[in-house]
Amino acid sequence: MNNNTTIEKMKQMRLHGMAEAHYSSMQSANYQDYTIDQYLAMLIDQEWDFRQDKKIASLKAKAKFKIQASIRDIDYTHPRELDKNLFERLITLNFIKRSENVIITGPTGLGKSHLAQALGMHACDMTYKTMYFNTARLMDEIKLTKLQGNYLSFLKKVQNSQLLI
Repeated sequence: MNNNTTIEKMKQMRLHGMAEAHYSSMQSANYQDYTIDQYLAMLIDQEWDFRQDKKIASLKAKAKFKIQASIRDIDYTHPRELDKNLFERLITLNFIKRSENVIITGPTGLGKSHLAQALGMHACDMTYKTMYFNTARLMDEIKLTKLQGNYLSFLKKVQNSQLLI
């Protein structure tokens, strides 16, 4: 069996990450540096990474964030009196594991939504199912799903979400 057939079979089996890694290895001929166990482990690692990346991208898309906020971009010197120690504890996401609620409060314009979305993006990176709504959009979504007869389905989606922002 030739390599093109193997790669095509991998793609048909939806092993796209593995197929890409195998193709790259064949092009660079670095596969000869591996033992069979090492090569198989590398292929599996590539497939795992490919699927994780795809899952994270899907979680972020389904969350419907308004902005692409990142915890790396949080400015603790900004005059919002953000407690760095507290926020870094939130970044561990232990509140999700313990099913605890977190409420971010403060005056208008200080970045509460930005902080919440940064936490949400981080939760998606850690493969937590996340949903983002501002209050007006959440109320509109509830009204719309009731009118369309999808209310129970919508509630189930919200219940299955591990983090609701």
